[in-house]
Amino acid sequence: MLNLKPRMSEKAYQQSLTNQTYVFVVPTSSNKVQIKEAVQAQFNVTVEEVNVVVQNGKKARSIRMGNRRARPIIGERSTFKKAYVRLKSGDSIKIFEEEEKK
Repeated sequence: MLNLKPRMSEKAYQQSLTNQTYVFVVPTSSNKVQIKEAVQAQFNVTVEEVNVVVQNGKKARSIRMGNRRARPIIGERSTFKKAYVRLKSGDSIKIFEEEEKK
């Protein structure tokens, strides 16, 4: 079973309302068939389409202060994979239910 983490963003929320499309962060080694089976098993819904995007990690800069001297630190964010899962009309996943109650 894949570890599915819902992507909580304004864009993902809007897509869930308009197109029945939900966004998940999935392991980079997973494929579309595995993602479809995992979503159907975990949420008891029917998946019509799965699109996958690999988001490459960006360079990140920071400054470490120490003994009157600032030293730059250059790192890199990790690469991750996003899955856009479109459900059959009538099905829904209660990901944003807590936010709507507020």
